[in-house]
Amino acid sequence: MEPLAESRDRGPRQQRERITPEQVSLPRGSRRRTPGLRREEVAHLSAVGVTWYTWLEQARDIQVSAQVIDALARALLMDPSERAHLFALAGAVDPAPGTSCPTITPAVRLMLERLDPFPSCVQNGRYDILACNRTYSSMLCDLDALPPEDRNCLWLAFTNEQWQSSLGNRAETVRLMAARFRADMAEHLAEPAWKTLLARLRAASPEFCEIWERHEVVAVGSKTKRFVNASVGELSLQHTNLWLSPSNGSRLVSYVPADDQSRARLERLHGLTLARV
Repeated sequence: MEPLAESRDRGPRQQRERITPEQVSLPRGSRRRTPGLRREEVAHLSAVGVTWYTWLEQARDIQVSAQVIDALARALLMDPSERAHLFALAGAVDPAPGTSCPTITPAVRLMLERLDPFPSCVQNGRYDILACNRTYSSMLCDLDALPPEDRNCLWLAFTNEQWQSSLGNRAETVRLMAARFRADMAEHLAEPAWKTLLARLRAASPEFCEIWERHEVVAVGSKTKRFVNASVGELSLQHTNLWLSPSNGSRLVSYVPADDQSRARLERLHGLTLARV
């Protein structure tokens, strides 16, 4: 197996510095100077040597097994995209590509389930959809039919016809999303998952390229969104973000009906979704 390339330290190190001890059930202590976790703490959580892990961050010429990369991804609470990029950098095959994101705890999954028929999902700062309830999974397109790497709101808004047709005010929506992505990316310029998503969008969508070149970074959208579902018709929904953790940028996104008609249509959409199970 090939050793990780020079960009290796931009994954584990940055992720380590974003994780608090409390997130992995470690005591903070009174003399902590390092932002996030210490190297020895990550080594302990991953069951590897401190020296070896230090060399990993320093991009030394060491060999990395898939089992070690798997342990590191779990210890560093990586989401599916970050995990995939870590394996790609290592030149390794992920032994468990369907591994769930550590951010999505059983409590979060239960919350999503209880929010039905209100469409709800958990997204990270890149617009990756990490989890969702049944109503959300069918509101804009059939998310279950998509490969994991395509379950990203920004990607779908520029490349998926069904998702695009479901956006009531698509032109304004994609402009605001691209602006937010540019603003957020300023803090993640060196991270492979962000760079890869940007490269995919540029290669797949001339429209995205045109919007991206406007260099808009400040955008505040309306809290009321309009969607058009092929099965139940137009939905007017009020949008809310609930931040799960400021350190990893994950948020629970929920939509509640803005009027009685939208409430009734959401309930019908939920019923249709359950009937297909």
